Amino acid sequence: MENRSMWSSRLTFILAAIGSAVGLGNAWRFPGLAAKHGGGTFLIVFLLAMLLMGIPLLMMEISIARKLRRGVIESMRGIGKKWEFVGWSATSNAFVIVCYYSVVFAWVILMFLNSWQFAGMTGDNETASQLFLELTQTTGTVEGSNIPGIMLICLLIAWGMIFYCIRNGAKSVGKIIKLTVFAPVVLLIVMAVKGCTMPGAMEGIRMFFVPDPGAFLDPSLWIDAIGQVFYSLSVMMAVMFAYGSYVDDSSNIAADTAIIAFASVAVSVLSGIVMFSTMGGTDMLDKITDSGISTAFFVYPTAIVNLTDIGWVNALFGASFYLMLITLAIDSAFSVVEGISAAISDKFHIRPKTVTITVCALSGLVSLLFITQAGMAWLDIVDNWTNQINMILIGILECVAIGWTFNLRKVCAEINRNAKNLKMPYIWLAASVQFIAPMVLCGLFVWNIVTLLQSAVGYNGYPIWAQIIAGWTVSALVFASGFIAKAVIASMKKKGYTEDEIVWKD
Repeated sequence: MENRSMWSSRLTFILAAIGSAVGLGNAWRFPGLAAKHGGGTFLIVFLLAMLLMGIPLLMMEISIARKLRRGVIESMRGIGKKWEFVGWSATSNAFVIVCYYSVVFAWVILMFLNSWQFAGMTGDNETASQLFLELTQTTGTVEGSNIPGIMLICLLIAWGMIFYCIRNGAKSVGKIIKLTVFAPVVLLIVMAVKGCTMPGAMEGIRMFFVPDPGAFLDPSLWIDAIGQVFYSLSVMMAVMFAYGSYVDDSSNIAADTAIIAFASVAVSVLSGIVMFSTMGGTDMLDKITDSGISTAFFVYPTAIVNLTDIGWVNALFGASFYLMLITLAIDSAFSVVEGISAAISDKFHIRPKTVTITVCALSGLVSLLFITQAGMAWLDIVDNWTNQINMILIGILECVAIGWTFNLRKVCAEINRNAKNLKMPYIWLAASVQFIAPMVLCGLFVWNIVTLLQSAVGYNGYPIWAQIIAGWTVSALVFASGFIAKAVIASMKKKGYTEDEIVWKD
């Protein structure tokens, strides 16, 4: 791997990792969950989970990938050959995620391009809340196969942007990331200033930051806060293994990871300030939901048209909001593709750019399903299984493999290799990887399965056949992918293919 692409600088790596970690979930899911769970109460649990689990697992993935110089598939094989299937599962799950995440990205582009329409909707809540539905022609069910022309155009734009950003791996990402990481922060600050100057905004800020002691007793608070930590750091998604494999040997992983985690928290809080101040200023605090899609595409547009009595000002604010979402979405989208590309390229010794083109083409074809009139329903089903079932189970397997079948002290030493003042204590890493994270993830997994099976209609009332196809079948394929790959590789070996020897050298 002597010619492996590397980050041009420490700053480039940090920005790339922040870009991947900070995505749409920070901007719209985090504020919604805070509203659902007593504001400051959710913040406290979120920060606790970040310290106890998020940061240690992020350090673990990045350090292992740097040491082995491989993506997630080969890195997990370096931990132990029997664990390679975990890397395949993470890669396959990431492929499913990017297929529908690219459509969410396309939706954001669609709303940005149509923000001018808010100028003629001042005070018209009904029309504003229906704009997204009219543009996408969404049925809300699993029925409807037509693809609106405007959605196809936006999806092509989304995939064009994704490929452009990662066409040359770490090299092209390093150039793009310096714009796409800072742009949303600037836009968020501008929107926060605007929101905080509105009458009623302070009521929203108070709701966001002041804890509700009674909320601590709600089990769903802990489940949602812990889940949000994993989503907001891009762990268990193949991404950080890819990015870690491009990190220079002189990098200080302990310090860099702390910066990445802090940045993710900061953007989440800033997004919360924007959402709560704006909704408070428009007297719509009771409309915030824990569904990011609902908040961004149905609820927030009604707030936009009530910001001022001047239509073009509202339209400009709307354009700024969706531009901010675009800059958040693009980083997360192309980082997932890079995680897949790096893993496959390392495994089969294929030119990275060739793999990237192939992944984008295949993902793009699959994503067409999600821009049909029934696309939102299919997306909702697939998203639930990939996040609530697959990703959690992958996290459990990672913790067991690395924490219990490998020498965790070697991982800790790699994390602290260049650390000076800030070091990861072994007891903190071991407690997290061996006990806290796997136990909590097991609890989340059981909770999600029981909740799903207890409902007579399954998930959100969708037809059972649709849940079997887009949920259980997709999950089965994700975890079967490693065993399928093993059979394919065995056949390739008969034709001369040779696997690399992955060895952790002390």
